[in-house]
Amino acid sequence: MGVTIAARIERLPLGRFHRRFIALVALGNFFDLYDIFIVAYIGAALQASGFLSLKQFSVFVAAGFLGMFVGTVVFGMGSDRMGRRSAFILLLLIYSVFTFAGAFAPSAGWLIALRFCAGIGIGAEIVVIDTYVTEVVPSYARGRYVAITQVAGFSAVPIAAVLSRVLVPTHFLMSGWRWVMVIGASGALLTWWFRRRLPESPRWLESRGRMGEADAVMSALEAESFSQEGERAYAEDSESAEGAEKKVREESGSFWELWRRPYLSRTVMLVLFQALQTIGFYGFANWAPTFLLKRGVSLLHSLEYTLLIAMVSPLGPLLAAWTSDRLERKWTIVILALLVAGFGLGFGNSIAPAPVIAFGALLTLANYWFSAAFHAYQAELFPTRLRATGVGFTYSWSRLSAAFTSLLIGALLVYGVPLVFAVLAAAMVLVAAVVGTLGPRTNGVLLEELSR
Repeated sequence: MGVTIAARIERLPLGRFHRRFIALVALGNFFDLYDIFIVAYIGAALQASGFLSLKQFSVFVAAGFLGMFVGTVVFGMGSDRMGRRSAFILLLLIYSVFTFAGAFAPSAGWLIALRFCAGIGIGAEIVVIDTYVTEVVPSYARGRYVAITQVAGFSAVPIAAVLSRVLVPTHFLMSGWRWVMVIGASGALLTWWFRRRLPESPRWLESRGRMGEADAVMSALEAESFSQEGERAYAEDSESAEGAEKKVREESGSFWELWRRPYLSRTVMLVLFQALQTIGFYGFANWAPTFLLKRGVSLLHSLEYTLLIAMVSPLGPLLAAWTSDRLERKWTIVILALLVAGFGLGFGNSIAPAPVIAFGALLTLANYWFSAAFHAYQAELFPTRLRATGVGFTYSWSRLSAAFTSLLIGALLVYGVPLVFAVLAAAMVLVAAVVGTLGPRTNGVLLEELSR
């Protein structure tokens, strides 16, 4: 009996290939999250300068998330047909090009429209990255490796904050906020290099019936990872997951399979989860400097406070990288959702600089640890043949929710910042309840076993 692709992936020792693979994918995630989080920092500058009103800023944020919704549905789910590597590179190019164009937008209308287009690439890229890493890395390390991509991604947050603090007050040839966007678009320069250095997912190739290509990719990875003696011993070994893998391949995946057992409860759980978690997560991430402006803090001071808060951003995913394969991801998500709710209430009701910064830092730490945990978790719950479809469909609800939330926060701010954070905290408590009730345990389980 032949050895399956799943078994060959599981038996690859973590080494040079995995480090190179995760470094390249994480670099793409860096530019993706940079593009998402610059909105918070340049948003305050856009309002202070009069380029956008509060209402227009709400529409600007909503437009980005509506674009992410479209991109997640079209390209995130579409990567089940076009492949993980091809989708990853195409999406990086899309959001980089439109972010660059947005830097030269002549009016609010153009800026909003170009943000929608950039969002198409931004939203789907995260789905593809989660799916890609989950399929290529062995089960005992996939939580840690997804978290590593998040460490790189959230390292973009303090960099975006520093660049905004330095560049926003300047006007060299054009407004400083435009330079912040130009820098974010530089990821497009990496697309050709990515195309040459990244392999296609062998699991995806196998699911499409392209066994020759899947075997060629695995043979190259094995040649890089094993000694000649190790390869001989490996080739002679038997495969315990053959039956599960074969059963998965015998069926063709379809969108409607998401609504049958065992995926029905997972689909419902993730739709509810995504619709709710975005309210708490992006409610703070995209609006923090604006909240401070509404409290009477000057633009420069709000950027300084949020810069100090942003410095802890990579620590959350680092904690996830250390704990993800040690602690059950389901319960980690539940606990962190409750912590986000509590720290959010503390931030929303603080006025003095010290508690604002302290609660903001704790909220950022919990939020980004939470993000790394759930990105690993969601990609485990569906089989390879419809993994991107399942993750893309459920994740698209977060983008739709975030667009609605942006308009809701803009309306609620009239009544004060504490009310906004009360709504955000309520959403995160519901997140904990949904995952705690409906979410399965996944740590250390072979992907093919989770799909049975």
